[in-house]
Amino acid sequence: MRPANGGSHDDPAATELRSFGRRRGRKLSARQAGLRDEVLPRIGFDLAVPAPADPSTLFTPAVSDVWLEIGFGGAEHLIWQAKAHPHVGLIGCEPFEEGVVKAVSAIEADTLANVRVWSDDVRPLLRWLPARSLGRAFILFPDPWPKKRHQKRRLFSPGLLQELARVMRPGAELRLATDIGDYARTALAAVAGAPAFRWTAETAEDWRVRPDDWPQTRYEAKAIREGRRRYFFSFVRGEGA
Repeated sequence: MRPANGGSHDDPAATELRSFGRRRGRKLSARQAGLRDEVLPRIGFDLAVPAPADPSTLFTPAVSDVWLEIGFGGAEHLIWQAKAHPHVGLIGCEPFEEGVVKAVSAIEADTLANVRVWSDDVRPLLRWLPARSLGRAFILFPDPWPKKRHQKRRLFSPGLLQELARVMRPGAELRLATDIGDYARTALAAVAGAPAFRWTAETAEDWRVRPDDWPQTRYEAKAIREGRRRYFFSFVRGEGA
């Protein structure tokens, strides 16, 4: 039987559970639709074309390092990092259409040449990227999927860590933020079972206090308003595994 999503049985995407909810909210304005239709194709990716051996060449001019943000939401963090590190190429992944349009709008308004956007599930992109090509990755306030029957859809998982271990080079940093205690616990358990990564925290402040080069997002602001504790984790890709 052919998988319902049209993939083949040999295609990993055919059996992967989706880690995000809806793709669209309210109808886009004419300007927003224009950004999606005209600008996004220029700064996006064609996974049918083989990935370059050197991912820095995905950007013009070429950059000194490439970072990845998975699920950038309103793009505040993505755009901040791109402005703060103009010689770093930022790849932003976000399946929700309104978030994608916000990122594209900011990229156009600020003429940022060091940002590219993938508007779909990150896992096909991870499989497309060459090994040891990323210097940093961010997963900030991912969908918590709080109901027990839905927790298997959580993005931060052993499977994702395995994908990230391939594309992150030794010494690369993986940052995770969440305001859900159970998500923090399961994330640390996943890292404990992933020999490629180690948690860098030495004191409680290392995961309770957000570093200065880690700007606040709207999701963190919401957590503050609602009185939830925030957790800021940093993991490093080791030499082995």
